Amino acid sequence: MKRIITFGTFDVFHVGHVNILERAASLGDYLIVGVSSDNLNFSKKGRYPIYSQGERCKIISSLRFVNEVFIENSLELKKEYITQNNADVLVMGDDWLGRFDWVSDVCEVIYLPRTPSVSTTEIIEVVKALK
Repeated sequence: MKRIITFGTFDVFHVGHVNILERAASLGDYLIVGVSSDNLNFSKKGRYPIYSQGERCKIISSLRFVNEVFIENSLELKKEYITQNNADVLVMGDDWLGRFDWVSDVCEVIYLPRTPSVSTTEIIEVVKALK
């Protein structure tokens, strides 16, 4: 069984999220998704997500091609998350190209193209402008 792992915030869930998760799942037999904790998101982006980590985990868990979800608390623990979950492949969006090659000694690393013209940040900016 080929186990795939990926990570993300998955805030303001959109079709780009569905696309990358679906493509990640197609690369193996079992998809594990690490959802960034609220605090990790704040440390990365300087803001808390719109939806709580519990709500985001529930959304991701509801997808038929996702087998398991957990909270990611630290970017520095990627290798530990990979080995704890016996993952064979790490899949990330190509906006992270090369940034996770350092885990290639424990699993294969694949970067997938993002869905063009879709981003959570853009969606949030559009909604703010409508107010």
